[in-house]
Amino acid sequence: MTARPKSNAPSGVEAIKAASHHLRGTLAEQLHNSTDHFDESGKQLLKFHGLYQQDDRDQRKVARTAEKTHSFMLRTRVPGGVLTAEQYLAHDDLAQRYANGALRITTRQCFQFHGILKGDLQATMRGLNDALLTSLGACGDVVRNVACCPAPLHDPIRRQIQAVTRQISDHLLPRTRAYHELWIDGEKVALDPPQQEEVEPIYGKTYLPRKFKIAIAYPGDNCVDVYTQDIGLVAIAHGDRLLGFNVIVGGGMGMNHTKVDTFPRLGDLIGFVTPEQVLSVVEAIVLVQRDYGNRSDRKHARMKYLLHEWGVARFVATVEERLGWTLAPAAPLPHLENELHHGWHAQGDGRWFLGLSVENGRIKDEGDLQLRSGLRAVIEQFRPGVRLTPNQDILLTDIAPGDIPAINALLATFGIPLPSALSVVQRHALACVALPTCGLALAEAERALPDVIDALEVELARLGLAEEPFTVRMTGCPNGCARPYVADLAFVGRSADAYVVYVGGASNGTRLNQPYKDLVKREQLIETVRPLLELFRSRRQPGERFGDFCHRIGVTALQTLVNSTLSEEEAHVAVDASVAL
Repeated sequence: MTARPKSNAPSGVEAIKAASHHLRGTLAEQLHNSTDHFDESGKQLLKFHGLYQQDDRDQRKVARTAEKTHSFMLRTRVPGGVLTAEQYLAHDDLAQRYANGALRITTRQCFQFHGILKGDLQATMRGLNDALLTSLGACGDVVRNVACCPAPLHDPIRRQIQAVTRQISDHLLPRTRAYHELWIDGEKVALDPPQQEEVEPIYGKTYLPRKFKIAIAYPGDNCVDVYTQDIGLVAIAHGDRLLGFNVIVGGGMGMNHTKVDTFPRLGDLIGFVTPEQVLSVVEAIVLVQRDYGNRSDRKHARMKYLLHEWGVARFVATVEERLGWTLAPAAPLPHLENELHHGWHAQGDGRWFLGLSVENGRIKDEGDLQLRSGLRAVIEQFRPGVRLTPNQDILLTDIAPGDIPAINALLATFGIPLPSALSVVQRHALACVALPTCGLALAEAERALPDVIDALEVELARLGLAEEPFTVRMTGCPNGCARPYVADLAFVGRSADAYVVYVGGASNGTRLNQPYKDLVKREQLIETVRPLLELFRSRRQPGERFGDFCHRIGVTALQTLVNSTLSEEEAHVAVDASVAL
């Protein structure tokens, strides 16, 4: 397959942004018309306000019609995943009143509401604003929610990292007044004289070519998957002093199964910056992507492609030209692990935090597991801080040690297990939303992964590997929202109920995996993985993890070994059958 010819003509979305008067377009008029949806230009502009227009494909199938019944997904912006108890309860109230009664934690430490109707959008937004929350910039061609390690340990380095996270988020938040005009005030905000025209000092009239992701890792803790970000910052410390950050650029997960010039990419380490320099460097990198990123082909518009086409040296030189100074050499990187922060932990200030595993990030009541009601009960009674994690889990923070038994008992009454009661593989699993509401989904993910994990648990127990830590991620399409391409094992939607199986990533997020088998039906996923697990058990090196084993052996060799083993088994079956005759 040959690469697509390039065009310099801006894409249709670029024209929509340019004509939108800083994200206004005709959203106000469309919000109040009689339809249940917005037109194409409105649909694109809504993303900048934190909204995706969706329809439920399950409902379409039941109704046997091509006509769509529209609703909206709303994503909030929560820098570093940090919420007060009151803000969590506000999310919960809004989910019950206007959405589908559930909350979903994202891999960028935000909340998503699903199923909001058009007529309830403004009330939902005002409810967020009343709780000092926003959805501006949670989606769209801007810097998305800035992520960082959420662990609330009483550690000056962590406090400084979280402060830098908020500074970057505030600095790169869009300045347009359109959000407040449309959703909060309901009327145009007059410009203060002598300013005559609204200005976006960083984004300009057309914002960025594509979404832009930033995350900060604590030394040794890569729960944010720092190499998968447009900008990844790894904190470098000496004792209690934050020296600065190593800067990683050009990561990204999205790809297209049929486009050879799209691919996942890990970021490149380009240098070191002090805490005083970090804001200037981040802005300079964003501006380089703004001015040189691809605006004609949205499938090739992420900054990783600019790095790929230019090379690291040219990219760094362009950033340094904007800065007017040269980046310092990168400091030695500490070994990284993907910490889940599960269970009870002393914070170091006399308080404790509890990390709870949330299957696929979905906070809901279902059967004996009354997760949403139980979390609400605990948060209403004990008023802990709340932090959302990049692994779609939740931390309850600042808990008095004397409250621990009562919280454990209260959680148990709602059927909520502590993480230690769950399997290792379940705790390390992630899935995107996929069907029925994501318009890009080719196959199931969130609804399918629990059954896949149940079956995988059986196989791991049979092989004596139940305590083996490895990451499993499932997505309904190749766009990579659950960061599948760095997992030990991943299932990526390929077509209706068929997946590409990937193996060989690093559980700490520092190596891409590789496609092992294509077009595997969902019911054949465990059958496909089983011989790999058997090979892992018999041929692993001491202490070797599953992804490392698959990487060391290599996909081609694994395929040969599995085919050879299966051929031997088939031969034995044939011999046994002939003897029986």
